[in-house]
Amino acid sequence: MIAIIDYDAGNLKSVEKALLSLGEKAVVTRDENVILSADKVILPGVGAFGDAMRNLRTYGLVETVRQVAKQGTPLLGICLGMQLLFDRSDEGEGVEGLGILPGEILRIPPCEGLKIPHMGWNSLDVKPGAKLFQGIPAQPYVYFVHSYYLKAKEEEIVAASTEYGVHIHASVEKGNVFGCQFHPEKSSAAGLAILKNFAGLGQ
Repeated sequence: MIAIIDYDAGNLKSVEKALLSLGEKAVVTRDENVILSADKVILPGVGAFGDAMRNLRTYGLVETVRQVAKQGTPLLGICLGMQLLFDRSDEGEGVEGLGILPGEILRIPPCEGLKIPHMGWNSLDVKPGAKLFQGIPAQPYVYFVHSYYLKAKEEEIVAASTEYGVHIHASVEKGNVFGCQFHPEKSSAAGLAILKNFAGLGQ
């Protein structure tokens, strides 16, 4: 069973719908016991970094998410959910992230001809052996909606990257912790394949 963490950050239903379409059992929940006993956990999210961290604290989920990572359960952060896995963000000055992975979230710099937020399809440069991208054709196109981007501290955890006026770390993998800046649930066949790969980890 895959637990989708509900902390009022939106995008939950589209993730759940995508997983159900793949034949996976998924539940949207903020129940700590359900989350900690799940086979896999997804932290989705759209919105602002500071608001999201405040919501996680309000629902008592900060330590729950950290415990998921610590106990070795596969954990996937999507969009804002991925950003929350890191230390800090330009979007929420003074707000600490979950600190599960080292790195920071920076504002996409202005660039002539490029709109911010970045909304649309970009191809990815995928690192060989990346678990989420097994069996997926090279340079997959995926769907982004974001104004801030990840700069991971450890280059070796970056599984996929893209360019949008700046070099963007678009997906990360470290042990049992995974992240996608893009929305796999909105990225057509490639995105569903990524979710299928995540659901199949350890099987």
